[in-house]
This record gives sequence, structure tokens and C-alpha cells, in this order.
Amino acid sequence: MSAPRRPRVLLADDHLIVAEALKSLLAPEFDLVGVVEDGRALVDAARTLRPDVIVADITMPHLNGIDALVRLRQGGDRVPVVFLTMHRDVSFARRALDAGASGFVLKHSAPAELTAALHAALEGKTYLTPQLAAEVLQAMKQGPEHPGDPVASITPRQREVLQQLAEGRSAKEIASSLSISARTVEFHKYQMMETLGIHGNAELIHFAIKHGLVDL
Repeated sequence: MSAPRRPRVLLADDHLIVAEALKSLLAPEFDLVGVVEDGRALVDAARTLRPDVIVADITMPHLNGIDALVRLRQGGDRVPVVFLTMHRDVSFARRALDAGASGFVLKHSAPAELTAALHAALEGKTYLTPQLAAEVLQAMKQGPEHPGDPVASITPRQREVLQQLAEGRSAKEIASSLSISARTVEFHKYQMMETLGIHGNAELIHFAIKHGLVDL
């Protein structure tokens, strides 16, 4: 009698040491189908490898994990995604859950917490680290408007533009990577400035760093 099929996991984390540690942690119970280092690669790998569940960081190059999840959901992909992150701010958990995440675990949590989150996700449940659960539930009661999270006031496309600006790319390079015109990139930039009450590229980049869209 053959052994039951093990759940297939895709890892997305731009820190190779973390990815290697996760491989060892998950090996006894899961089959690793791939490791990617940025949000765009995550979207592509999810579509081609068809994992049963994804473990993703939030802050990654090119496209952050939450916006990668938004893109997956917009494309009709319902694969469960569990975020494993250093960000313990409630606004990150709130954004992740609103985007359709199945779990939110902090990187300094006990390893057993991640495996518990993955099993919950595979059963169609949502797992939230106990360290943030009470705060997140309180925030959810305030309604869908994210009063304390300015990132939610800009669109996913604007967040993509902002992340790439903060990563040092020019308007022309961003336009090429997103298949839009440089003029459209500039339009998005000025729309963000107006929405956020920000003046100049330096303030935009500071905003992106502060809110976890890019690493320092």
C-alpha cells in the first residue's frame, strides 16, 4: 500500500538562510516543490508548480508578498498562502488577511507554529499567531476602511510602482517591467503623493521602507 501523498509547498523568501532553514523544518511532513526569491517569481511559480500551500515573506524584491497574493487572487488562484514575516505590526496582518491570506506567523515564533498554520490552511482554516490575535481581531472590528493603515489608501498598481521606485529603478525601467508607459508611471507617482500627502521621491521612499514595501 503506497504512502499518502504529502502536501506540496512552495517557499518564497529572499533570505537564502531562512529558506534553507525552512526546507529542513518542513521536510518531515511536506514536499518542497520550489523556492523563489521575489513576489513576481512567486506568482509565476504558483501558476506553473501548482503547490497545495505557499509559505511567503512579506518584504521581497520586485513585488511584495501581499501584493503577490492579490495578483494570484485576481487571477483566480485560490491556493492557501501563509505569511512568515518579521513584521509584527497589526497593519501587516490586517492587510494580509484582507488580501486572502490563510495564515500569519512571525519568524521568531516556535517552528511548530508554522507547521500548525500550514495544516490549518490546508484544512481551509485561517491561522493567526497568538502574539497578535487579540490586536488583529480588535482592528477587524473597526471595519474595512483601515483607518490606521495608509498603505491601504493606494492601489495595488501604485504599490508596485512605489516598491520599484524605492528599489532604485527609473520610471523607464518601471514602465518596461510593468508593460506601461513612463508617463503612466509618473501619473501613478503623483497620484500617490497627492493621496498620501507626500512631497518628493525621498519622502515616497521613506514611506515605502517604513511600511515594509522594501527592505532597508
